[in-house]
Amino acid sequence: MAGKGTQTPPWWYDGAPVPWTARLLAPLYGAVAGLRRGLYRRGWLRSRQVPVPVIVVGNITAGGTGKTPLTIALVERLREAGWKPGVASRGYGRDEAGTARWVTPDLAPGLGGDEPVLIAWKTGVPVRVDRDRVAAARALLAAGCDVVVCDDGLQHYRLARDIEIEVVDAQRRYGNGLLMPAGPLREPAARARDCDFRVVNLGQASDAGQVPPGSGFGEWTMRLRIDSARPLRGGRERPLHGFSGQRVHAVAGIAHPQRFFQMLRTRGIGVVPHAFADHHRYQASDLSFGSELPVLMTEKDAVKCRAFATDWHYAVPLQAELPAAFWVALLDRLGKLARV
Repeated sequence: MAGKGTQTPPWWYDGAPVPWTARLLAPLYGAVAGLRRGLYRRGWLRSRQVPVPVIVVGNITAGGTGKTPLTIALVERLREAGWKPGVASRGYGRDEAGTARWVTPDLAPGLGGDEPVLIAWKTGVPVRVDRDRVAAARALLAAGCDVVVCDDGLQHYRLARDIEIEVVDAQRRYGNGLLMPAGPLREPAARARDCDFRVVNLGQASDAGQVPPGSGFGEWTMRLRIDSARPLRGGRERPLHGFSGQRVHAVAGIAHPQRFFQMLRTRGIGVVPHAFADHHRYQASDLSFGSELPVLMTEKDAVKCRAFATDWHYAVPLQAELPAAFWVALLDRLGKLARV
């Protein structure tokens, strides 16, 4: 891993032995999480409602599973259906985390968080970052939104929600099935049964084969597609096949960087990989690789590199593809909520 920051412990997904300290702490973590969840279920802690539907896109594991591509696709589909969506997020890792902000496409990711800035850049809808998601939802309502989409926040029970969408990585699933820090689970796996939809991220759209073992009734598959590269300094997009047969530097500071590298390789691109920790804060020196090859990066990385990008730097847009039946089911559920 080339970057700095937190990395996924090897025992979560790779079968390494779990340290005894992590095993001792997991029951304590589970007890605290269970107590908090129970207090909300019994009404001793109160969930706050807002007078518009709230959709939460989240997971019960720590780390990335594909929530942001799904959130972007969801926002675009809602807008096509005539809704006025807004996005609420905590803005993980941002500076001045206690300050609520409106996120615009040109806001520094250090202030807005890399994923909220990416969502604003891609969709143009109102995006509000606030540790208090109830306050964020109310701000979006006041701004004219008629549906709130929460990017992450499945465990933020203070904000009442109408639809929960769990996102699962098809390759990793729930890892070793243990609670943090012994495993990747934020909550017991049984918590997923309460979600209205489970979306399984299969990875790239060109992957061969069917739904992986373990997928069952009620799961909706999501595939990710890449077709072009967008110059960070502006200009026309290039078809990705134009890089076929060439060597490029590939940059990914996401939870599962190897997935991005493999997506490029399947397009016939010679990848020189540079993996950074999730949410890595880039400096110009991070992209100095000593050779003048094109640099292809995820859009999540690109929003943090625009200030010092050169003509060699490209963002690779990612498109989430889901079955038409998923959108029919979700919009039907949302329509019924609006009529209540």
